[in-house]
Amino acid sequence: MTATAPAPSPARVRITALLPRLALVLAALLATLFTAAAPATAHAALTASDPQDGAVVATAPAQVTLSFSEQVAMGDDSIRVMDPQGRRVDTGELRDMCSGSVIRYGTALHAGLPNGTYTVAWQAVSADGHPISGAFTFSIGAPSATNVALPTQQAGGGPVGIVYGIARYAAYAGFTVLVGGAAFILLCWRRGSAERSLQKLVVRGWVTLTAATLAMLALRNPYTGSGKFADVFDLAGLQAVLETKTGASFVSRLLLLGAAALFVAVLFGAYARHQQASGSEEAGPADPAGPADPAAEGKKQTSDLAFGLGIGGAVVAAGIAATWALSEHASTGIQPGIAMPADILHLLAVAAWLGGLTALLVALYKVPDIERDAVRRFSKVAFVSVVVLVITGVYQSWRQLGSWSALTGTSYGRLLMIKVGLVAVLLGIAYLSRKWTARLADAPTEAAAEEPAGVLAGQDVSRETASAVSRETSGGVSQEAGSTVSRGTDAALDATDAPAAPDVADPRRAAQLARQDAAREKAREHQVRDADPGRAGLRRSVLAEAAVAVALLAVTTVLTSTEPGRAMEQEIGRGSASTAVPNRPIKITLPFETGGQNGKGTVRLELDPGRVGANTLHLWAEDPDGKPLDLPEVKIAFTLPAKEIGPLPLVPDRAGPGHWTASGVQLPLAGEWRIDVTVRTSDIDQTTVQKNVKIG
Repeated sequence: MTATAPAPSPARVRITALLPRLALVLAALLATLFTAAAPATAHAALTASDPQDGAVVATAPAQVTLSFSEQVAMGDDSIRVMDPQGRRVDTGELRDMCSGSVIRYGTALHAGLPNGTYTVAWQAVSADGHPISGAFTFSIGAPSATNVALPTQQAGGGPVGIVYGIARYAAYAGFTVLVGGAAFILLCWRRGSAERSLQKLVVRGWVTLTAATLAMLALRNPYTGSGKFADVFDLAGLQAVLETKTGASFVSRLLLLGAAALFVAVLFGAYARHQQASGSEEAGPADPAGPADPAAEGKKQTSDLAFGLGIGGAVVAAGIAATWALSEHASTGIQPGIAMPADILHLLAVAAWLGGLTALLVALYKVPDIERDAVRRFSKVAFVSVVVLVITGVYQSWRQLGSWSALTGTSYGRLLMIKVGLVAVLLGIAYLSRKWTARLADAPTEAAAEEPAGVLAGQDVSRETASAVSRETSGGVSQEAGSTVSRGTDAALDATDAPAAPDVADPRRAAQLARQDAAREKAREHQVRDADPGRAGLRRSVLAEAAVAVALLAVTTVLTSTEPGRAMEQEIGRGSASTAVPNRPIKITLPFETGGQNGKGTVRLELDPGRVGANTLHLWAEDPDGKPLDLPEVKIAFTLPAKEIGPLPLVPDRAGPGHWTASGVQLPLAGEWRIDVTVRTSDIDQTTVQKNVKIG
């Protein structure tokens, strides 16, 4: 008796209905991730500048220099210095001042610059291929108003950045499907090389990766430069891109994709024909005994071809993975010689796991009779891939983070925790899939072939199919035709009955019968597919795995374009001096006691505006009753310990009883300053009180 599926439960119908909504949610998640991935989250950080951001210098500097955490690519126009009116005051000539591990570039300034606030705008491409940009100000003499308007769009942003980011994700997805699908066929289910659905999956992966690589190559110039789509047609810019490490990686990837196309052609051409001709359904070494036996000889040829495809495919896949490793994260920072091979293994493991999972999902839905051994083989491949992922992932995390604080204190660390969480969820679902796989081995389809369930399911399929066909043929089909549809549909449930021959004399009748045949075939496919409860459960768990895998791949793509924790902490360390403080005068009150007569009181100090540059200082001294206290001497000193600046002495002028003042008090840098106030109440009695304040 033909095994039939039990009628679908309401819960299962609801789950099926929710699948389109789940796809929409995943699409929204991807859009959110790409939108949240700031284009300027690159991997080289500006660690120092001279003059520093916000500094006030007494005389005009001869040049402006910038220091970075890792190697960057800069041109003559990469550093621009503008005066308060927006006119360029640099010579436009880039100075390479790198020495050893110090990465420093600069540009000379014109002589005789007047006082005022100057703006430095810079743009570069980090060693891992990501564009970076920034701006800061410094002042000569004293700060002034400035009319410089900097572009709000950062390097790598705007519409070009969005399209480039989508292409990046498409490239990773295409690589995963191409390599993982081919690995699934060769390692787990060699008969799948002749299945049309798997052929389409792998070919689409190749097309996606190729198209995405071409798109990134064309967009590279505007992505790292102007941000305008029109620059795609700038041949000089394209030539400059081809001379960079990233451009060379794109060209290498395209050449390797040519070799991958040949691999795919052989896999789905000669190998698939050999597989069908030999009658071998699964992988395994051929029996060398009896070489004269045509069947044994065919198996041996198929096995030899599979071995050659496996070696060649592994080399091509590793080469494509290397185009990422040699041009992105792994190629910069510490231990690149270890990081690049680890990155290649990481990418291959991701592809074997997630790409193989996609191939398994397609096979479970399109090829219901996929062997249980194929599923078990993939389970082993997935386990090995996860082990490789854990080892290489732990190393990469240590290398990119550098400290535990970066795990929660940087965007890279937080994204990494999200990725780890998704991997944990994926492993949990994979555990359920392994349980369904065990049921496939222990519970064949006989358990689903009980008579009552089969009869009911057959009636349901008959009614559904008859209803579908009658709807399609309504309006011109006679009652007799309707009864024929019913009889034809019932016959579809009996494997021994053959479909009725179409009446070729009547085209409408022939089309009607063709639709009936298609409906019967579709019903039969669904019936066979759902006959085994174990397979149905495995399909659902694998679908859930694939959904989480899509989100995981999106997070991974965003992670590759996010500034690593090590670089971000260096940048934070540089920016800590530019402390954000309220834009209002600083007021402090300090009690003092010198020990002599009239030796107790308080001093009130006000520093306006309390920021970098020139300030006005007022100091009042009062006795315990709040009355002005006229002191013989008052001295003040400013110290910035973090930068080893100071003490900068100051002797204010007496403005009245118990009141001293000073104007033009220069504080050259932002940060946490220590103010020391020394008061003398007699010839021998004096004391010093101090307090730390933040200068912005």
